[in-house]
Amino acid sequence: MESTLSPELTEHLEAARARASAATSNEDLRAIDRDYAGKGGVVAGLLAAIPTLPPEERRDAGQGANRLKQAIAALLDERRAELEADAIAEARTGKGFDPSLSIPAPARGSLHPVTSVTRELEDIFTSMGYKVLDGPEVELDSYNFERLNIPADHPARDMHDTFWCEVTGAERDSRMDLLLRTHTSCVQVRAMEELAPPFRVVVPGRVFRQESVDASHEHTFHQMEGLVVAEGLTVGHLIGAMKTFLREVFRREIEVRLRPGYFPFVEPGFELDARCPFCPKPGAGCKVCKHTSWVELCPCGMVHPAVLAKSGIDNEKYTGFAFGLGLSRLVMLRYQIDDIRHLMGGDQRFLSQF
Repeated sequence: MESTLSPELTEHLEAARARASAATSNEDLRAIDRDYAGKGGVVAGLLAAIPTLPPEERRDAGQGANRLKQAIAALLDERRAELEADAIAEARTGKGFDPSLSIPAPARGSLHPVTSVTRELEDIFTSMGYKVLDGPEVELDSYNFERLNIPADHPARDMHDTFWCEVTGAERDSRMDLLLRTHTSCVQVRAMEELAPPFRVVVPGRVFRQESVDASHEHTFHQMEGLVVAEGLTVGHLIGAMKTFLREVFRREIEVRLRPGYFPFVEPGFELDARCPFCPKPGAGCKVCKHTSWVELCPCGMVHPAVLAKSGIDNEKYTGFAFGLGLSRLVMLRYQIDDIRHLMGGDQRFLSQF
């Protein structure tokens, strides 16, 4: 085939042969292939010039360009086989192996920031005598709403923007309505069913709401809720538990305040704020607290007597308090994350920082 090439084409072939002989890797060979047979390469240029030739020369020019392309492909295949044979020979003889070199460290992952903060909070509450519970993410309406003093016609349901699940093969009624849980409070109902007072529990987990996604709202996020049921509990016990928790988290005393808040399953209900622990000095204000010196931390309150009664607990003898922590918000505060979408986005560039 090479003897049928014109002097010009033979010159191209020899240049390609010299480059192939000097190649030491498949990447080198791929570069040669691109330069000669690829788009914009030598062969492409020869074919593009054919229309400019006299009609009687065009056929030979086209055939010559194709023969050059085939010859270069053949010599690249030959050199590729030689490199593979050399690699096999080195592997068998141990040539090029240096036993004094350290073993390359395997790539390692890390804990998601939500997982890290959840485990830290679980350790804190466990040390305070709480039990960590879990529950289903696909929940019954009765546990997510009804048993928490939120009946079907209650306006609070509109605040939750619920994802409802389609039930097939059965007649729909309120007992069979399934949904993606909108809070972890439904596990508190299960705890009151299964545990005898006194008890203390916390429930971390994912929750779901039909939110318009932006930097501060997600349809999937994380919460941790707590519940304590015993005799003689008061708002003072609630404040004491929250201050103990904050002291463990921030390793110092944190001032708190209560503001009135409405939640159907507690009475009275509060919004608990903490004095911003990120301000350069107390009361100075910063970006985290929006220069108010207070951070909204969690809704809380004394468990509504009707909620206790619906779970078979004597509300004349026992009282309880409950609180909810926005885990996603705590993670954002801890690591100064300004967009909640990073937490569930799965971007390795973000996750590799932890």
